[in-house]
Amino acid sequence: MTNHIRAHLALIAANLIYGVNYGIAKQVMPDYLSPFALVFARISGACLLFWATSLLLPKERVDRKDVLRLLIATVFGVAVNQSLFLNGLNITTPTDAAIIMTATPILVLVVARLLIREPITIFKIIGIAAGGTGAILLILYSGKISFGDNHVIGNSIIVANATSYALYLVIVKPLMNKYHPVTLMRWIFLFGLLLVSGPGLPAFIRVNWGILPGDILLSVLFVVVGTTFLAYLLNMYSLKYVKPITVSIYIYSQPVIASIVALILGQDAVTPVKILAALLVFTGVYFVSYSSSKTGSR
Repeated sequence: MTNHIRAHLALIAANLIYGVNYGIAKQVMPDYLSPFALVFARISGACLLFWATSLLLPKERVDRKDVLRLLIATVFGVAVNQSLFLNGLNITTPTDAAIIMTATPILVLVVARLLIREPITIFKIIGIAAGGTGAILLILYSGKISFGDNHVIGNSIIVANATSYALYLVIVKPLMNKYHPVTLMRWIFLFGLLLVSGPGLPAFIRVNWGILPGDILLSVLFVVVGTTFLAYLLNMYSLKYVKPITVSIYIYSQPVIASIVALILGQDAVTPVKILAALLVFTGVYFVSYSSSKTGSR
């Protein structure tokens, strides 16, 4: 199995986790944890896991010249990204958030062009258009849309979150070509923990953990271990072998993967619309991946 195939499998696994996360994180907030309490739980828990994992690996130092890029990646990829996502999701719906996040590949394309002169090819445009159409079609068909006035602020925050994530993918890519994913993640999450401790730690301390229902505690555990530790690690691994635009295009697979899981569990049924949506998404992934392979994976 080649490294590129492993990278795509890692992206599928990461986006399976992300696809499930919308509903799980939403049921935790705001009745049990505030957004900033959950942000602190995510970042502190993942930080501990990354540092513990790093003890099992050979020691690797980050060059002083790379520290500034590492700090900028931390701001956009952890502190700002997670704070905006959870605060936005708290006052909007999972369906709205999922639709807005489909703008991420377009934002990555623009950011990569501006920052690293990544070429915009016709195949990338076709891939983004096909994948975005399929993802939005599936979300519109499956969910209840609620772009009402009471969700405008939340939706706007999710747009800012998508922009922050796009910047992170492009900024962190050169570091992934140089360091082990765990090395980067342990420092990114340590710096991120320091940045969010101001609003996050007091909110975390106010949580009465002893009275939380078992399913809510399991949901928080999933957000920390699955959505943060595992998903970030899988995405960082994939960035060693594919371009940021390829990582971002897999966002389109989240509603498809969620539908497949629902089918397996007997919670949903196959329909022509869902088949068409899935074909469009995977066509989009193919075109973007094909274009990236033609212009070089790194």
